[in-house]
Amino acid sequence: MLRRLLIENYALIDHLDISFPGGLVIITGETGAGKSILLGALSLALGGRSDVSVLKDRTRNCVVEAVFEEDGQERPFRRVVSPQGRSRSFIDDEPAGVDQLREAASRLIDIHSQHQQLLLSERDFQRTVLDSYAGITAEVAAYRQTWQDWLDAGKTLREMDARIDAARREQDYLEFQFQQLDEAALREGELEALEEEQGRLAYAESVKEQVARVEQLFEGTELSLEASLKEMVSSLERVTPHYPEFEDLRARLDSARIELKDVRDEVTVRGERIQFSPQRLEEVENRLSQLYGLMRKFDVTSVAELIARRDELATRLGAALDDRLERDQLAKKVSKLEADCVKAADALHAARMKAAPGLAALLQERIRSLEMPRAQFAVQVEERPVPGPDGKDETAFLFDANGRGLLPLSKCASGGELSRIMLCIKALLAHYQGMPTLIFDEIDTGISGSVAEKMGQMIAEMGERMQVFAITHLPQVASKGTSHLLVYKEAGPEGPRTDIRLLAGPDRVREIARMLSGSDITPEALANASVLLQGNKSK
Repeated sequence: MLRRLLIENYALIDHLDISFPGGLVIITGETGAGKSILLGALSLALGGRSDVSVLKDRTRNCVVEAVFEEDGQERPFRRVVSPQGRSRSFIDDEPAGVDQLREAASRLIDIHSQHQQLLLSERDFQRTVLDSYAGITAEVAAYRQTWQDWLDAGKTLREMDARIDAARREQDYLEFQFQQLDEAALREGELEALEEEQGRLAYAESVKEQVARVEQLFEGTELSLEASLKEMVSSLERVTPHYPEFEDLRARLDSARIELKDVRDEVTVRGERIQFSPQRLEEVENRLSQLYGLMRKFDVTSVAELIARRDELATRLGAALDDRLERDQLAKKVSKLEADCVKAADALHAARMKAAPGLAALLQERIRSLEMPRAQFAVQVEERPVPGPDGKDETAFLFDANGRGLLPLSKCASGGELSRIMLCIKALLAHYQGMPTLIFDEIDTGISGSVAEKMGQMIAEMGERMQVFAITHLPQVASKGTSHLLVYKEAGPEGPRTDIRLLAGPDRVREIARMLSGSDITPEALANASVLLQGNKSK
């Protein structure tokens, strides 16, 4: 339950720190006193929209903290809004996101404002009421997850089918390209080696001719080059005994003769190795032509890039095969999820059909107790052919106040009737959802007289099981509270400010009297107020 509310620098509130009891807590005050400001501050602490305009003093932070009691432990929810408009949120004094704040608070408190009566016309709200009564909210949440999984898997399957179709359309072309590259038996560095070999083969015949010419020159016509050098060495040998200075020239000539003999022998050996093969030249040129053609076709500049393209094609073709295998598995998953979804939707439909008459009877009984003795209420459940996010059912609340025939609630109920019906529904939801705290913000608008008395009694009965706040303008409702808070406005040094205080004894009698007679409080009004309060104490 809500134990404490601390407000700093919010709208007309400078500082407010108030504790709340359990049971039925009545909140009253004159129009404009600031009851809506109090509710707005609480909503801010629980994740409502923040706005710098709520700061009373634009130089200071606004701080709102709501402290709940849950399982015997205090749980503070705090919101801080800076003058720059930045907002920070905390749960249990730990930083938290606004969505976390809202989600956690939704399990602790329900705030019913006047505009929420419009929810009565919404099918989703009506279905939620039926599900709460049927006790299947957990099953609905589980079904919703299954339905979302089915939806997501179906979307993935459609995307995969589109991808497979696109791959199938280009598969023949991809396979043709891959086959061309695969059959080419590409080897990295092959092009350079072939170009080098082509150069050697193309000039082989000319090279052999030049080698032969070198050999011919070595042999000479009359005397070979080697024989001539040998003769020169012999001549110098005959000279050196008499002219020793020729010895180095003789040695050099002899060395040149030996070196030239080795050169001649190596020329002969290498020349014999050179093979002129027109057939091999043709093979090399054909292979080069094939490689050049593939490079032009695939718009690349090297065999390495051709190999990379071949491997890419292999990967794409393999991926297409993997997609088809994965698609088969995904299709089975979609089918199973669909079957699970339909089965769960059927179970929800059966539970709703079973619960609908009981809910209708219970609400009809409660509505009739609020001075609508001829009221008829029905819960209609229609099955749709295709499951949706909440099952296969369309839920509709039908109502008739005066025997004119059942119609959808939104088309036949007046404002006062909607207030009474919503109170009955909120009482039911509080019971079946186990909500610890409930706030009614003038749910009794448009109500008066004995109906107000009975609505007050219903709210009081709810306060016996849970903490209920009732912001009201009806003395019949206000007199039934276990505690009574007055919101008021007073002048302060910096202008008007809103405050709140607990009423007891004569102060509470006087406030009830004001609600009965207005600002001119008469002795009769005070007497009637005392009777109302005494009457409720005796019950």
